[in-house]
Amino acid sequence: MYRLSQETPDDLYEVEYLYDLAFAPGRTALSSYRLRAGAPIGELSLVARDDLDIVAGAIRYWPVVIGDTGHSALLLGPVAVHPTRQGEGLGRLLIIQSLELAIKAGWSRVILIGDAPYYERLGFSKAEGLEFPPPTNPERVLVKPLTDGAFEGVTGAVHSITND
Repeated sequence: MYRLSQETPDDLYEVEYLYDLAFAPGRTALSSYRLRAGAPIGELSLVARDDLDIVAGAIRYWPVVIGDTGHSALLLGPVAVHPTRQGEGLGRLLIIQSLELAIKAGWSRVILIGDAPYYERLGFSKAEGLEFPPPTNPERVLVKPLTDGAFEGVTGAVHSITND
């Protein structure tokens, strides 16, 4: 059983260690990190702890804007599950719970860079008309509308913004 809670400053070192373990320390050189300016959105960034209070998974979100008209969106990620806990549905749980929080908070669209076969099961689809910093593979840019028509007419470059 897992206990989900908002990430706090006290979780920082354990969560960063988990991300390094899951993605390697060079993860911050990935193109998606160019869009992660400022702090993650606290109320959407969750930590999963097991019954021994060990961090088993974590998810973060960052605010971004799309195109010249400045359509706001969430950039999902990173989401990570400790290697010893993979295959238990924890990543899915973190995504579903955090998306429910995003809807309650009034967000209408989510973007991520990831593996389409995994995320399609959670309602994500290939993005059309969005430009990410290179060398992002466009086949891995996925979107999920949280409200009807959230991506209709929304095109252009995705840019970071700070939420501090």
